[in-house]
Amino acid sequence: MKKAIIFIIFAIFLFYTAYELHPFGEIKESKMDDYIIENAQNETGANNVVTSVVFDYRGYDTLGEATVLFTAIAGALVVLRRRK
Repeated sequence: MKKAIIFIIFAIFLFYTAYELHPFGEIKESKMDDYIIENAQNETGANNVVTSVVFDYRGYDTLGEATVLFTAIAGALVVLRRRK
């Protein structure tokens, strides 16, 4: 019974989330987009807005993604290495 209740709650959450998604390809403007486009060069000193977002505004996120990627590769090498 407990598993059924958890499944129903999860299904409701899943369908609600799918309902709230905006259609694919439809542009939804936000204030953050305008702010980054207008202020990226002044705040970060980068000429490329994408580079300023990846390395300055979201630096910790990028560092975390690189750490996860490195850990996955190291784990795969450990598992797939040949023993002599």
